[in-house]
Amino acid sequence: MLNRTAEALFWIGRYMERAENHARLIDVHYHLQVEDDAADGRAPDSDADNRLCKWRRIVETLGSRESYEQRYGVYAEQEVLRYVTLDREHDNSLVCCVNHARGNLRSLREKLPSELWDVVNAFYLWLRDKEPEDMMKESPHLFFGKIKEWTSLFQGFGQSVMPRENEWHFIECGRYLERAENTLRIIKTVGGAAGANDLSSAGGYAYLLAVLKSLSAYQPFRRYYADAFSVEAILEFVMLNRAFPRSVHYAFHALDGHMRQIELQDKQLRTAHERMIRQVGKVKAELDCLERDDLAADRSGAIVGHWMESCRQLGHAFAQTFFRLGEVSA
Repeated sequence: MLNRTAEALFWIGRYMERAENHARLIDVHYHLQVEDDAADGRAPDSDADNRLCKWRRIVETLGSRESYEQRYGVYAEQEVLRYVTLDREHDNSLVCCVNHARGNLRSLREKLPSELWDVVNAFYLWLRDKEPEDMMKESPHLFFGKIKEWTSLFQGFGQSVMPRENEWHFIECGRYLERAENTLRIIKTVGGAAGANDLSSAGGYAYLLAVLKSLSAYQPFRRYYADAFSVEAILEFVMLNRAFPRSVHYAFHALDGHMRQIELQDKQLRTAHERMIRQVGKVKAELDCLERDDLAADRSGAIVGHWMESCRQLGHAFAQTFFRLGEVSA
């Protein structure tokens, strides 16, 4: 497999997962908005400064604050939604992520099932014609729900029709690495929204409940914990649950499994691949040692920050191993 092919496959997985994450982060914002309004007993539009702060936080999470402020100036709902979803000059916008996935997929159409191209192409054409006003007609919540449906359709076709060969495993490696980072980013974003109420405090409960809802984890969580809601239980579920597919633990273990299934012929590449497997295994082992009490004691968010840095390092190592062979010694 050529390096550029492996890179394209890996980034197809990452970009499609990232598009879904954009939708989920916006979902977090609306859940928090509802929770805050209900808790404070205020009208939905009564605290403009608080709203502007939340929109600023979305920009800082999904894009460049400096770039946004140079182009739009003030933080307003419609402008922020345009920037993070439909702005073609913002390389990390939702429409650009889908377009990047589409471009990579188009270069590999002869290697991948036609259903994958059909879904991503239709997704992009649907999104390309949207305007910010379209999101506001009913609710941004419904619009971003449709985004999640498109990405789920892509994942469903992949699960159903792709042979379990290298192409499949490279896409899945990209998807699960991005998913682990995205779940951590959602936790970090909600922690920032909590302000003085750190994630391990009683005051952080409403914010972590928003994490469950944004990850489609509310009902699975209830099946595990019934009515025994607590901040520690919520953190344990989204970080350490072994069965929930959007938990950090599940994502790292899935990444490890797909890494081990990749089969390579080149001796130098196999050596680099084995080193990469050991690196993923080390991260997975550290996560296996993490306990609920560790999460409860993490009042500064250092644990979430550590695992986000681990995701960044793994992404860099993946690129050095499979996409830039020869630039660094094996």
